[in-house]
Amino acid sequence: MDSLQLDLKALRAEIRAGRFQQSTAGCAPGRMQANIVILPREHSADFRTFCELNPKPCPLLAVSEPGSSRLPVLGSEIDVRSDLPGYRIWRDGTPLEEAQDIFSFWRDDLVTFAIGCSYGFEASLIAAGISLPHVDAGRKVAMYDTNLPLLQSGPFGGNMVVSMRRIPEHRLEDVVEISGNFPQCHGTPVHIGDPGEIGIEALHQPDYGDPPGDAGVPVFWACGVTPQAVLRRACLAFAITHSPGKMLVCDVPDTWNQLLNSVS
Repeated sequence: MDSLQLDLKALRAEIRAGRFQQSTAGCAPGRMQANIVILPREHSADFRTFCELNPKPCPLLAVSEPGSSRLPVLGSEIDVRSDLPGYRIWRDGTPLEEAQDIFSFWRDDLVTFAIGCSYGFEASLIAAGISLPHVDAGRKVAMYDTNLPLLQSGPFGGNMVVSMRRIPEHRLEDVVEISGNFPQCHGTPVHIGDPGEIGIEALHQPDYGDPPGDAGVPVFWACGVTPQAVLRRACLAFAITHSPGKMLVCDVPDTWNQLLNSVS
């Protein structure tokens, strides 16, 4: 089944049934996608502050009530225990297990954070005639650890993770303008050009996702996988995240801009 031809309802049904376990890049065009971080309540205040201090990599869309698997502001039927194509289970700062759903891991003290994803502006890039090979091939976007520092809150800190898309040089201004319309999806790039300037030594060997192609100028955006690098450093006893590239596809449009200052 071609994931790009599924509407939102059908896509969510396929994900819940475990039949769709691939990247959500290009899925349900026009709908917001979200990175997910699920933490014990004792760490939730520090993590929320971390997002507030670092809105470029962590534009916060929604926060659940403790123990609730629902994010009603993003979709009335969303259940974060089953509605992602893949999850990572973290223990002591290490992702030890991949899971198709997280019912067996769920606890009454867990708080879910939904963080904006750069997939949200990709449909607009494609509509503008800017090709994205990873979407065409159904692959994960290439993502890299960098030397760009983050502001710390409690145990949460470290360096930013970025996603990279190669863009034709004559479309660079268009890409900056288009992505700038989506602050809830990381907004404008954080770097264009030489990857070594932000601490990336091997562009063909991403730290997360799939290797990129060779054509075009490398353009780097802040990435919602940043919290996964932060979790490694924090060494929390327990946490859950999405698997890289496998996002929560929301009901709200990708132009929706409910950011941290208005999240209840």
